[in-house]
Amino acid sequence: MAKWFSSGFLHLLLVVAVLLLLVPSSEGKGSSSINATDTLRASRPLSGDRRLISRRGKFALGFFQPQAQGSTGKWYVGIWYNKISVQTVVWVANREKPISDPASSSFTISDDGNIILLHSKSIVWSSNSTKAAFGSTVAVLLDTGNLVVRHKSNTSNVLWQSFDDITDTWLPGNKLSLNKVTGVSNRMVSWKNHGDPAPGMFTVEMDPDGSNQYILLWNSSQVYWASGNWTGTSFPNMPELSPANTYPNTPYTYGFVNNSQEIYFTYNVTDDRVLSRNVISVSGQSQSSVWVETAQAWVIYFSQPKANCDVYGLCGAYSKCSGSGLSSSCSCLKGFSESDPNSWNLGDQTAGCRRNVPLQCSRKDLVKGKQDRFYTITSVKLPHKAQSIQATSIQNCQTACLDNCSCSAYSYNGTCSLWYAELLNLQDTVDGSVDVIYIRVAASELPDSRTKKWWIFGIIIGGLAILGSGVITLYFLCRKRQINGIHLAEGSVITFKYSDLQFLTKNFSEILGAGAFGSVFKGVLPDTTTMAVKKLEGLRQGEKQFRAEVSTIGTIHHINLIRLLGFCSEGTKRLLVYEYMPNGSLDYHLFGGSSLSLSWNTRYQIATGVARGLTYLHEECRDCIIHCDIKPQNILLDASLIPKVADFGMAKLLGRDFSRVLTSMRGTIGYLAPEWISGEAITTKADVFSYGMMLFEIISGKRNTLHGGTSADKFFPLVVARELAEGGVHKLLDSEVIIDVHLGELERICKVACWCVQDSENSRPTMGEIVQILEGLVDVEMPPTPRYLQVLAEGVKSSQVSSLG
Repeated sequence: MAKWFSSGFLHLLLVVAVLLLLVPSSEGKGSSSINATDTLRASRPLSGDRRLISRRGKFALGFFQPQAQGSTGKWYVGIWYNKISVQTVVWVANREKPISDPASSSFTISDDGNIILLHSKSIVWSSNSTKAAFGSTVAVLLDTGNLVVRHKSNTSNVLWQSFDDITDTWLPGNKLSLNKVTGVSNRMVSWKNHGDPAPGMFTVEMDPDGSNQYILLWNSSQVYWASGNWTGTSFPNMPELSPANTYPNTPYTYGFVNNSQEIYFTYNVTDDRVLSRNVISVSGQSQSSVWVETAQAWVIYFSQPKANCDVYGLCGAYSKCSGSGLSSSCSCLKGFSESDPNSWNLGDQTAGCRRNVPLQCSRKDLVKGKQDRFYTITSVKLPHKAQSIQATSIQNCQTACLDNCSCSAYSYNGTCSLWYAELLNLQDTVDGSVDVIYIRVAASELPDSRTKKWWIFGIIIGGLAILGSGVITLYFLCRKRQINGIHLAEGSVITFKYSDLQFLTKNFSEILGAGAFGSVFKGVLPDTTTMAVKKLEGLRQGEKQFRAEVSTIGTIHHINLIRLLGFCSEGTKRLLVYEYMPNGSLDYHLFGGSSLSLSWNTRYQIATGVARGLTYLHEECRDCIIHCDIKPQNILLDASLIPKVADFGMAKLLGRDFSRVLTSMRGTIGYLAPEWISGEAITTKADVFSYGMMLFEIISGKRNTLHGGTSADKFFPLVVARELAEGGVHKLLDSEVIIDVHLGELERICKVACWCVQDSENSRPTMGEIVQILEGLVDVEMPPTPRYLQVLAEGVKSSQVSSLG
C-alpha cells in the first residue's frame, strides 16, 4: 500500500478539495432545537433523555451510551455533534465512572455553583471549580462545543469550561496549553477503547519541559512523536502548516503563544459550515478530520505518526504489529494469547498478550529436561530496550538468555542483544530488513525432536519403519493424485482446500511480499504453473476486500488484468490465488530501488497497457467496474514487463443502466479525484484521475510529492503543465530514459496526464479515448492547466499566511 499523507501538498489538497467541493452543510438535520434549551439551571436538571441543545443546534449534551459493542449498561454524560448521523462524542464528564440508569440520575448545578452528576443521590462527578459562586451560576452549551459555567448576572465571567477539561477531542477554538504558573496541562487523553471513554494509554500535550512543541506520549512517560519547536510559522514535523505548502483562502488558522503565563497552540475554522476536529485515537494517532455530509463519514486529512505501527506500545507486550500507514493489525506471538480479548475486539490492544505456558527455567525443570526453547521470527523491526552483552557466537547468546529466567528473547548479528521481561514494539517490515529475533517459550509450546526416552522410541521407530514408509508412500501417492486433479480451466475459478494450498506452497515457506491485508506466498501447481497465494490476515481487516476481489476479478479476463486462479474460504482461513508476476509491482521499479531500469519505450507500453485494462473494466465487461485504487503499487509486471492491473479489494460494480454510483470514500490519498472528497456520486472518471496522477510518476520515475523544504515550482505535475505550455517537454526526463525517448510520445502522454486530472470529470477523457490517443490514432489538444495546480502556484506566490502567529 502507498503511504498516506506523503507530503504537505497532498494533505492540503485533501483539505481544499473538501472545502471547495463540500455539499450543502448539515444544518437543519438531526435533532430539532425547537423548544430545547442551551442553559442548565439548578431548578431544571437533566435526567433521562433530556438534553441541552446549543443555540444553532450544532451540539447536544446529555446522557449517552457508546455505540461500540460491549458497552451495554454503561451511561455517561457527554457532548456530541447534534446534526450528523454518526455518534461523535467530543467531551465526557464521568469518563471513569459510568452510571447504570440515567432515569435515576441528574446532571445539575449544585448549591456551591459547580456542575455535578448525581446517581442515587451520590455525587459521581463534579466540575470542582474553586471559582464557583453559591446559588448564582448557570451552565450554557455553546455552538463551539464548549460548556461554560457563568454568573447569572455577568455572562462574560467564565467560572469553569469544558474546554479546560479536554477528554480525547480538540475542537476549533480550544487550545493545548501548559500553565507556567501552576504547571497544569490542558491535554488530550485517548479513550480506553471504542466502547469505554475511560482514560487510555495515549496522551497529547504541550512539552512539559518548556520547549515550543507538543508531544504524543504512551503511558504518560514515553514520547513517540514530537512536532518539533515552533519556527514562527510552523512546526518542523508538520510541514503542512508552512506558508509554502498552505493554500490561500483555506478556512484553517493556527496560533502559537509563549508568554510569561502560559504556552499554547490553537487552531480555528473560519467557515462555520465546516465540521472539524482533532482526536487522539484509541490506536494512539493524533488524527484531524472533517465531516463529509454526502459520504456520511469523517474523513481523516492528517495524522501523526503516519504509520500506526510507529505508535509506542500500540500492540502491547508479546504482540507483533503488521501492515503500513493507517492499515495495521496486532497479533500475539506464538505461545501467547490475548490478555483481554474483549478490549482487543474494541480496538485496544495495549494490554498485549500473555504466555500460554509459564517458562520452565528453574534448575528443577532443567534436571527434568524441560529447558525452554526458542522460535524464530524474521524480517522484523526489533523491539525497544534491548541490552547488549559480549558473546562470540549465536550459541553463546542463546545460552546467556537461557541462564536468566527474566530473558524473553535474543537476537544476534555479531552483537548479542537480550530482552528482559516484556517485549514491546515488535514490527513486521517490508523494506528488506534482515533482522531476526528468537522468542523464548516453554518447551511444550514447540515440537521437540529430543526426549530422554530416545532408546524406547528408537525401538518403536525401527519396528514401524517398514510400515511407516508404506503408509507415507501410499499417502503421497493419494495426495499427488488428488493434487494432480487440480487443473486450470479457461474461464473458471478453482475452490482450493486450505490443506491443498499448504501443500502447493510448501507450507507457505517462500514469501513474495506483504501488505496491509496479509502476505503473498509463492506456490506451484502440478502442471508447473507458478502462482501467487495471498493469505488474508485479520478478519476485520480483510473480509470485505476478499469478497470484492473474488466476485469482481473472478469473472473477467484480459491480458492487462491480473487473473484470479482460485480462492479458499474455510472459516477464518481466506486466501486468493493469482497468476504469478515475476517482476513484481511497478512502484518497485519506478522508485523502489530495483536494479532494472525502465526504458522510455517500456514506460510508454506500460502506460498504454494499463489504459487498455481499464478500458476493458469500464466499457467491455457485463457490468462496468470502477477499480477505485489505481496507483503504481497495484500495477504488476509479468516476465515480459506487460502490465496487469491488480488488487480489486476496493472495486465498485456499476450496472450498465447507471452512469454513476454513490459510495463511501475509498482509494489512496494522492491519487483521489476531487469528487471522492466531496462525497459526490462516482463515475469511471475517478479512475481516469488516478491514472493521470500515476502517469506523472511513470514519466518522472519519482513520486508526486512536495516536501516542506521543496519549492512548489518543482512539483512534477506543475512542471509538466508549465513545460507543455512553453514547449519544453524534452526537459522533463532524467538521463536514464532520455536516450530512447520519442519526443512525440512524450508530449502526447504529458497532454493525456494533464487532461486526466482536470477538476471537472466532464473535461476528462474516457479510458477508451486515452488508448486511442496513446496509440497515435487520435490527436489531442493542448489541455488547460488543472485548477488545483493554479491554486498551488498562487499559494506559492503569496507566501505570507497572515493567520499564522
